[in-house]
Formats: sequence, C-alpha cells, structure tokens
Amino acid sequence: MAEPLKNQFGIEIPQKIAAMIAGVTPTFATETFLNEVLDGYDDLNLMVRGWKIAEALHHHLPSNYEEAADVLIASLGPKLEETKQSGMAPFLYLPHVLFVAKYGLEYFEASMQAQYELTQRFTAELSIRPFLERYPEATLARLKTWTQDPSTHVRRLVSEGTRPRLPWAPRLREFQKNPYPVLELLELLKDDPELYVRRSVANNLNDIGKDHPLLLVEIAHRWLVNATDERRWLIRHALRSAVKRADPGAIAALGFSDGVTVSIGNVSITPQPAIIGNSLSIAFTITNTGSQPQRLLVDLRIHFVKSNGKTSPKVFKLKTVELAPRETIQLGKAISLADMTTRKHYPGSHLIEILLNGQTFPLGSFELIRTLPPSDAHILDNVEI
Repeated sequence: MAEPLKNQFGIEIPQKIAAMIAGVTPTFATETFLNEVLDGYDDLNLMVRGWKIAEALHHHLPSNYEEAADVLIASLGPKLEETKQSGMAPFLYLPHVLFVAKYGLEYFEASMQAQYELTQRFTAELSIRPFLERYPEATLARLKTWTQDPSTHVRRLVSEGTRPRLPWAPRLREFQKNPYPVLELLELLKDDPELYVRRSVANNLNDIGKDHPLLLVEIAHRWLVNATDERRWLIRHALRSAVKRADPGAIAALGFSDGVTVSIGNVSITPQPAIIGNSLSIAFTITNTGSQPQRLLVDLRIHFVKSNGKTSPKVFKLKTVELAPRETIQLGKAISLADMTTRKHYPGSHLIEILLNGQTFPLGSFELIRTLPPSDAHILDNVEI
C-alpha cells in the first residue's frame, strides 16, 4: 500500500516556510504561526494541510495583501532548473499558491507577479484558475504574453492552468462550453521546444476533446499538415482518450482505416476462474485475411464488474502492427486483478473484446471470484500467474 501523500507534507513543511519568511522578515511570529498550524495538523490530509498553512500565513503576514505577497516572493528559494519530476519537494510552495488563490483575487497585478514566480518553483495551475474566472480577458492576455517567456515552467502554466478538466481542481466550465480562447493559446505552444510544455498542450486538447470530440478531430487534422515528429507525438497523445472511446474520427486522423479484414484465433484466457488479487493472462492471434497489407491499432477492452453488478469498460493499449496479406501475429497481455486506488474488483463474469481500428471483436470472458473453494484449489496447481 502506497504511503499517504500527507506523510510527505509533515510538520517540517510549516517549519521550513516559517524559517524562510523569518529570514527576510525577522519580526515574523514564528512560534505563534507554528502553534496555529500544528494544532490538529496530524489529522488533516495534504490539501487541507496546505489550506491551513495558507490561512495561518494570512493571519501572520502583513494585513496588506501586496506587502504580504512581496514577503512571500522575497522568501522563495531557487527556481526549478529541470522539467522532470522532482518528487514532493516543490510541494513546499503549495500553501503559497493557495494563499494567492484565496486572498489575492482582488489584487490582479500583485497576484500575477506572485504566480509568475511561484510557477517557476512549483506550479500555479491551481491558483491561476480563479483569475481566469474573475478576469478572463486580462488573465488570458497575460497568459498570451507568457507563451513567449524564456521559462519553460511559465510557458507550461499557460497550457496546464487553462485545462478545462485539470485533475484535483474545479473545472473551468466557461472554457468547457467555449474552448476557443484556450485554443488560441495552445496554437502558440504546439511547437514549443520543450516536451514538458508540449505534453501539457496535449493534455489540454485531450480535456477539450471530452466535451468537443469533433473539434478535437478537426484540430488534429489541421495540426498534422506538414507536422514535425514532435507535433505528431503531441497529436497522438491528445487523441488517446478519443481512441480509447473508439472515436472513428480520431482513429482516422491517425491514419487507420475503418475497414479491417481479419480473423482472431488461438484465444487463451487463463486462469479460469480468476481470483481477485492475482492476475489474468490473455493471448490471441490476428490474421490478415485480406489481399492488401493492413495497419492495425490493437487495443484490449475488459468490461469490469462494479459493486452494483453493472459493468464499466476499461481499455488497455496493446500495439500498432502492420500485417502483410495472410500474415499472422500473436499478441497478449497480463492484467493485474489486484485492487488499486483507481480500480476495485468484484466477482462476476467479465467480457473481453479486441478493438481493431476502433472496431469491436469479441474475444471471450472470464469469471472473477474472491477465492477458490478448498475442493477446487488444485485448479491452480499447474497454472503460472
């Protein structure tokens, strides 16, 4: 079981923040600040801990927000130099962005400057969203200038902060309805030199496509004209959810034909029955029965049983293959049946399908149980799991 994130945001976080502020403002009431923060701190989750620190900062920094923001900026440590994952270290600044989001909404310029600095050390994707809602035109105009900023982190904020469906954040519902203001920014970033930014652009497009699938396909076709390899990767990443939904427009945009002539055989789904907590092995062959070569996008879809007895499909990416006429390829995948935070498993019959260029081909099913009865335990004796 993974360690809760809050354990990496312990009492050393407010202690370090207090020391950084005291370093630039010696009169900062460190002891009082920490007493307020640490009262009941152990019982709180990560985000609530961040909010509690932000509220304590509001109580102990200058009452004038602009002065308080100046103190916070002056206390910041060095900027992030790399764009790869830095673990939990940058989360030190989570309370800072929450402070800006809650207390800085009436102070546009001071808050924009604070977020410009903070996103180069952590991210301001959470705090920028209230400003997009309160001051859409002014915030979008500022973000447009930031698309040309030398800092990779600032440019990424433009695309990540405007995602309509950013995880762990309220949705930007106006941009869900009308994504065109966001698309104007993404146009300026689609060929950014940094993969870190281009991946964020792709994630934003992926979000937009969930509400506007036809628009996503239109953008994909347009951006693929004379596209570099980097932009082609961006489009593939942006279309990933649409492809999993077997959206024919998205699949066609990637160059796959909607008419496939194949046969599927040698199906193996083991063990039968499968046990929650173990794994499942799926194997099969695909044969091109046509007279022309075929390029195939192969995905696996399992209809997992939910707690209410209904099913919910989950798509697993397999492979892109090119088969000559009469050529056969063997494919397979091992599926974990262990419970995880994103998927719980329940007993019942689970259907399995193959998706070939978005077309559905039934593969079979497996029965999932909690445990084998003692009289049937021998079934697993010779099965590799």
